[in-house]
Amino acid sequence: MASSVEFERALRAAGHGHIAGIDEVGRGCWAGPVVAAAVVLPNDVLNTPALLNGVDDSKALSAAQRERLAERILLVAADWGIGAVPAHVIDTHGILVATRLAMQIALLRLAQPADALLIDAVRFEHWPCAQQALIKGDARCLSIAAASILAKVARDRLMCALDQALPAYGLALHKGYGTALHQHALQTYGPTIHHRRSFRPLATFLAEGTWPVRAADVVSQAE
Repeated sequence: MASSVEFERALRAAGHGHIAGIDEVGRGCWAGPVVAAAVVLPNDVLNTPALLNGVDDSKALSAAQRERLAERILLVAADWGIGAVPAHVIDTHGILVATRLAMQIALLRLAQPADALLIDAVRFEHWPCAQQALIKGDARCLSIAAASILAKVARDRLMCALDQALPAYGLALHKGYGTALHQHALQTYGPTIHHRRSFRPLATFLAEGTWPVRAADVVSQAE
């Protein structure tokens, strides 16, 4: 299903002028933040969507495609913002609350407040403007798809930066998701401050006391 601008055009016809598409990445990861982006597309793109040909759900694109498209989105977007919420907030407040918080931070970082929101499968209570939650919005709505790409590129870069400080965990390879390599590193070194201790299997291992003592060099780099 190709992303379209029908939702943005309907809101524009209803009188809205600063319409933000919002999406997040990293909800299911074992490590790292949940990251969200908000993107406002200009009328030029709403009138001629071909200006952003290739923009789609970030999961359907390669890393190289996302990097290239992110540059184009940043060039043509009328406005954009990024929000990130770290692992310890995810553990204390839950992933859904943290996801909404990351999205709201992204919105607050827009240069001009949005007057309508198109959000991938999420709604905000008491947010002071019109909003619409779209299931699979990143595959249906161009501004949400653009936000999914910016969020994914921003998070991947963040995880690569963490990998420089914590090379034993392979974060640049798996970006914090649950892979055999990641699980092996956790079983060898234990979790860092960037790991989500409320997520399985980490929560189970911690409850059972089966994590090893972390190597001193890993501890020093994580803290």
